[in-house]
Amino acid sequence: MEYLILGIALLVIIAVGGTVALLRSRSGAPTIEAPPEAPQITEPKGTGADLGEGGVATAPAPPSAQAPPAPEIEVPPPSAGRLQRLRARLARSQSTLGQGLLALLSRDSLTDDDWDEIEDILITADVGVTPSRMIVDELRTRVRVDGKRGPDEVKAMLREQLIAQIGPDLPRGLKVDKHGGNPAVVMVVGVNGTGKTTTTGKLARVLVGDGKSVVLGAADTFRAAAADQLVTWGERVGARTVRGPEAGDPASVAFEAVKEGIAEGVDTVIIDTAGRLHTKVGLMDELGKVKRVIEKQAAVDEVLLVLDATTGQNGLTQARVFAEAVNITGIALTKMDGTAKGGIVIAVQRELGVPVKLVGLGEGPDDLAPFEPGAFVDAILG
Repeated sequence: MEYLILGIALLVIIAVGGTVALLRSRSGAPTIEAPPEAPQITEPKGTGADLGEGGVATAPAPPSAQAPPAPEIEVPPPSAGRLQRLRARLARSQSTLGQGLLALLSRDSLTDDDWDEIEDILITADVGVTPSRMIVDELRTRVRVDGKRGPDEVKAMLREQLIAQIGPDLPRGLKVDKHGGNPAVVMVVGVNGTGKTTTTGKLARVLVGDGKSVVLGAADTFRAAAADQLVTWGERVGARTVRGPEAGDPASVAFEAVKEGIAEGVDTVIIDTAGRLHTKVGLMDELGKVKRVIEKQAAVDEVLLVLDATTGQNGLTQARVFAEAVNITGIALTKMDGTAKGGIVIAVQRELGVPVKLVGLGEGPDDLAPFEPGAFVDAILG
């Protein structure tokens, strides 16, 4: 009998508890949601202690449970002389332009048709119509006034004209030194497929090779692969990467990257932004927002526009729109190893009024080089 009474009492308690829970669920009581995921700081693997609960260092996991070893940190070569070292590769792709011009200029006599052909070669190489005519007019005057010259003199004369059009006095140095207690901030922008993330990673290698410390910001949150790729580039040279959730706010990631760079006292923070079509007004406005958010705590020292050299004159339309959205300070020309249209250097500088500062000459990790007008023209002319 006692057991029967205890059983009935237990059933009554369960029924009452269930009714109370049901009433609470219907009463509209607030629920607690987890905060949105914040940007994460990815540290090169194999550095720092593993922290347990409360920040206490924990014992390392058994060998069988440990993550695969991180890639060994590399020491990239310094930037000085990079373009000279890559000159042979550039010369192979530009030989059509240089050899064609030299062959025509070395003739015993030059007719009007010859001069028109020289102009056509320059235009085909994406030098642009106006600068091509200026070069031809100057060469015609020099040949007429000074008389016929030998091949070496013709080559020197052409070299002088090309360097003059490229602009040897333009400021091509990157502003990547810490100033006022804050790191220099470099934004990398451009349309889809130009190689922004790769250029960002290669630029980090250039700076580390010059003895600078770097933090990378993976503000291309639309492609998870872009952030993963940037983390890999950073791990190779010992640079930390700040990344956020997929499809997160790119301005937030950029802000956190700069904040981390200031806290660590690094020399340079490089922000990789998402590729965007220059015809999409909303995306271009977002780029301006990223820049404004960064400037709440540090100045943006460089905005590098990455252009694919193979797009030629089509790239100039892209460049104009980006220049209107953010203040472009320099151009990084990629894929210069597979095109004979090196004249785009002249055209894009005339269009934007800003210098080409970097050129990409291949797929290798150290194939990004500071642009040097003299070395570039020497490679074109063989």
